[in-house]
Formats: sequence, structure tokens, C-alpha cells
Amino acid sequence: MISHALTIVINELNKHLADDYNSTETVAKLGNLADGFGNGGISRKDIYFSVVNIKEEKALKNLPNYVRNDVTLKALYENPPLFLNFQILVTAPHETYSLGLSLLSRVIRFFQYKNVFTQVNVDPASIITNSPTNSLDHLESFKLIFDLYSAPMEEVNHLWGTLGGKQYPFVLYWMRMLDLQFKAVPEEASLITEVVTDIIHKKSSSV
Repeated sequence: MISHALTIVINELNKHLADDYNSTETVAKLGNLADGFGNGGISRKDIYFSVVNIKEEKALKNLPNYVRNDVTLKALYENPPLFLNFQILVTAPHETYSLGLSLLSRVIRFFQYKNVFTQVNVDPASIITNSPTNSLDHLESFKLIFDLYSAPMEEVNHLWGTLGGKQYPFVLYWMRMLDLQFKAVPEEASLITEVVTDIIHKKSSSV
């Protein structure tokens, strides 16, 4: 599901780059900069999206674990979904530094123009293209929100030190709110509709 979510966004970005900038050589894709460049690694001409942190959305943690159906008088019990926020590193490691900055500015302007992605406002092809082969990894309904994140220098240094030490033109975003839930058959139980109280009074015995 995480891969599918980012793939949808990347497909939308690539469509934007092709339509508005006539870009045919440079494309956005998923990639880990720690894999290195060249010799079977990643190409420096492209834009890369990498997941560098995951956090749970605490505000939506305390949801009920059942759904009540007043028609059938049944309750479906299942664990509530996890609502997660993903910190996304977007990098333009082009060999020509000025071109890398230009590519990065196009990404930032794209997310300024469009930072909310749902199954209604994206191209249907963006949902299908390069989607996971297993249907269980697909997003059925989604609302992905991209917020720009300004990291302090200490955090930036630690991030790039983890990835190999070399810093390239980059920007960080929080992608929220991807809810992850396995589509299992929920447990069903009958609702309590009546409480019967039977009180028996005993006569006190005389001594």
C-alpha cells in the first residue's frame, strides 16, 4: 500500500512534467540513494522519492473496534486501521547542479499547485500504471496530503550521513494520512437488546 500510494503521486508528477515542461528524459521514481549511483545503481538524471521516516497519527488512534448495525442487530468487531504519516525525501541528484535545482523547483511548484491526492482528482491511469502486482497491496480509497517539512540542520546532517554523506538538492515532505488495514472477514456478534433483572426477596427467618 505504501508503494502504491507513492506510485500514484509519482505518476501524477511525471504527467505534470511531461505536459507542462515537455520532459522526456527526467522522470520521478522510487529509489534509495543509499544504493549509490552507476554500476547498476540509480541514475543521477532522475528525481527520487524515498521514505525516510514513519509516524503514527496519534489523534486518530482511539477509534472504536466495532461497527454497529441497527438493522440486523449485529456488531462487526475488527481492529481499527492504522493512520500513518510518512516523511518523504525528494532528491534531484543531477550531475549538473543547476539542473538539479531546476528539477527540484518543478517538484516544489507541483506540490504547491496540488498537494491533495484522492481517487477522484487523479488520472485513472495514475492508479493503474506500475501498480503492485498483488491486489492486496492496492489502495481502494485514499486521501494523501503532502505538507512541506523544514528540517533543522542537525536533522539534515544526520539524514544525509545515514544515506552516505553526500548531500544533493532535496526537499522533505510529510505524506499523510495513509490508513493501513488488512481486509479480513470481521468477527460478528449479536447486540445486547434487552437486560432482564430478576430479583428474589427472601423472607427473613425468625429466631
